[in-house]
Amino acid sequence: MKNLLIALLFVPQLLAAQSAVEIVTQMDDKLKGKSLRSENSITIVRPTYTREMTMVTWSKGRDYSLTLMTGPKRDQGSTFLNRDKEVWSYTPSIERIIKLPPSMMSQNWMGTDFTNDDLVQQSSMVTDYDHTLGTEETLEGYECYQVIMIPKEDAAIVWGKVIVWVDKTEFMQLKVEFYDEDGYLVNTMLGTKPKTFDGKLLPSVMEMIPADKPGNKTVMTTISMDFDIAIEESFFTTRNMKSVTSND
Repeated sequence: MKNLLIALLFVPQLLAAQSAVEIVTQMDDKLKGKSLRSENSITIVRPTYTREMTMVTWSKGRDYSLTLMTGPKRDQGSTFLNRDKEVWSYTPSIERIIKLPPSMMSQNWMGTDFTNDDLVQQSSMVTDYDHTLGTEETLEGYECYQVIMIPKEDAAIVWGKVIVWVDKTEFMQLKVEFYDEDGYLVNTMLGTKPKTFDGKLLPSVMEMIPADKPGNKTVMTTISMDFDIAIEESFFTTRNMKSVTSND
């Protein structure tokens, strides 16, 4: 009887943990689909200047992604590949493919406020964290779940904690807070201006705002998203990094 009572005490915690994982999984599955091709523009905002970039990204599940820079001219042809948690970059001007070590995943990507890991998604919100439900909140008129994510001990994660807000109806990622290992807020990402892309309602604008740099932010605007496209794993190779075009 005593063991039964102890077990019953833990049932709500187990159910909550499972629900938190399901929420993040639904959010992640909706954002990525089985496969995806997206076009995005990026605006780097600084107190004294702004800079524009454009790119095309292809992905397949959670293990494969390839990003091609399409503008400005000086960045055209640069590519970034994630394949089975191994990451490479290719720069046409030096014609070199470089494998990025895990230590570089926390570094800013191409002068933006996004990290290399944000771009290539080497880490997984679903599999690399333990999830618990936090307080429910309303953001921009959407009722949201709050999920607190703590990196697993064996995961190569730079963050000490990540908190994500997911709306209850469409499972859109509307806000993410990134904390360092000492518990200090580093970055806040906001998802705004929901639009329908290929039948899915998703934020069309993502803003990454660093906590310690007033006036700085990076705005990523989605131009198009095509889900469940026909694409093979063989597309995501280092050989293809040099030859891929935006029309592929």
